[in-house]
Amino acid sequence: MFERIKEDIKTVMARDPAARGTFEVITNYPGLHALLLHRVSHKLWKAGFLWLGRTLSTFNRWFTGIEIHPGATIGRRFFIDHGMGVVIGETAVIHDDVTLYHGVTLGGTSPNKGKEHPANQGKRHPTLANGVVVGAGAKVLGPFLVGEGARIGSNAVVVREVPPGATVVGIPGRIVKRPDNKDDRRQANAEKMAEKMGFDAYAVTSEMPDPTAHAISAMLDHLHEVDSRFDTLCQVLKDNGLECKVRPLPELKKEDFEPVKEESREVLTD
Repeated sequence: MFERIKEDIKTVMARDPAARGTFEVITNYPGLHALLLHRVSHKLWKAGFLWLGRTLSTFNRWFTGIEIHPGATIGRRFFIDHGMGVVIGETAVIHDDVTLYHGVTLGGTSPNKGKEHPANQGKRHPTLANGVVVGAGAKVLGPFLVGEGARIGSNAVVVREVPPGATVVGIPGRIVKRPDNKDDRRQANAEKMAEKMGFDAYAVTSEMPDPTAHAISAMLDHLHEVDSRFDTLCQVLKDNGLECKVRPLPELKKEDFEPVKEESREVLTD
């Protein structure tokens, strides 16, 4: 038991540059407190003391701000940074070397205890493979696998399986980085986007895609393409002896941008 605690402390020291010493980690890191209390509640749950295990997990939530169901299975070197607002469901499975940031939810999408997913034998929550990192505020919902070494960006909402080594961002979650695939041009574009963005657990990167800016950029690219085609069409007409005139745009005046004031009208009633 003490060896596992030492391993947990070393994990915190390795992953959090703010950790300055063993005593500080033991006394001031709620992620470590939540993990230690969960191990006790999980053993009680497995031993059949369901109410006692659930009660201890409730105390764990009050004490740390982290809610871990006693039925959840957690591997080694698990690290929760900050931790406030983390929710881990009953059938969630977390393998080794996984990192979660605050506000993460490992939740289920069905209240029917697995009836909608009979192949999962009652599993309603996700499985995180070795080395997965889940950014702040992300939601991973459903009984699927997040592959080894995958990264889920801040505030992403993931509702389907994630391949190993992938990076997922957005709502709903979309993959911006996949395992190497030289034959897929779209794959190469996704990898370039992932390399440009990098991974930021707090979503403060300046290169994070903006849907509005992306839509405007796409419209401008389309207009540029249309102008190019018109220029080509006019040149073809000129080469064949036909005149191609481009009507100039009407001159805009200041008055065109002023709101039109409707004249007041009197309503006559009998």
